[in-house]
Amino acid sequence: MPCYNEARRLDVAAFARALDASPALRLLFVDDGSTDDTRAVLDAMASAHADRVAVLALPRNGGKAGAVWSGLRHVLAESPATRAAYVGYWDADLSTPLAALPELVAVLRARAACHAVLGSRVRLLGRRIARRLARHYLGRVWATAASVVLGMPVYDTQCGAKLFRVAGPLTAALEAPFLSRWAFDVELLARLHAATAGQDVDESFVEHPLAEWRDVAGSKLTMGAALRSGLDLARIAWRVRRGARRAVSPVVDRPPAPTGPR
Repeated sequence: MPCYNEARRLDVAAFARALDASPALRLLFVDDGSTDDTRAVLDAMASAHADRVAVLALPRNGGKAGAVWSGLRHVLAESPATRAAYVGYWDADLSTPLAALPELVAVLRARAACHAVLGSRVRLLGRRIARRLARHYLGRVWATAASVVLGMPVYDTQCGAKLFRVAGPLTAALEAPFLSRWAFDVELLARLHAATAGQDVDESFVEHPLAEWRDVAGSKLTMGAALRSGLDLARIAWRVRRGARRAVSPVVDRPPAPTGPR
């Protein structure tokens, strides 16, 4: 879970409930150079839940993309004997409740060929998706553009609830840091798509409609960030079309390269 100045938004009680409800759940919080009391809150949680909550402190703020990349790589560097079978990233403000996580896990367990389950904020009857109207329509425009770039019909690329199978394709997709600070979700999907080339996209990727999602006050997404993410998407599109010198080739499962001590 990437965190930057989240001290006032971290719901410690909600994290404790999720850990109690799911004995196999482990949480890694990545403190992205916070300047408030985020680190203290995270350290307190880690002390209260030994072996189940860990904190990775980055020396300086590098943006959500860097925090997500560092966190995923940190998990992949664990010993295969103790490493989880699935790893993902989740917004620390819990705009998607952690109660949705078992549903994403169930999809990966039921589909052996699936490498990624994407939480999707689809507004359906019986589901509580409290998203501001302007953001909803902006998201539809973005998703359409992202679908063209990726070459697959993704409804929601930007939801901060994603789960991946720990296997060779994910390791390959994370070999290099993300080039995009704001459109890294699309960049990661593009890399994973390349790493699973030859496999049916509907088998490799599954979108799972969320039962609940809400906008949480204090979001760091600004209009300037939205514009920059549009430019980043154009860069990703250019790299996809050119085959990208750093594009990931299809791979077989192999152990990840260590990235350093925990």
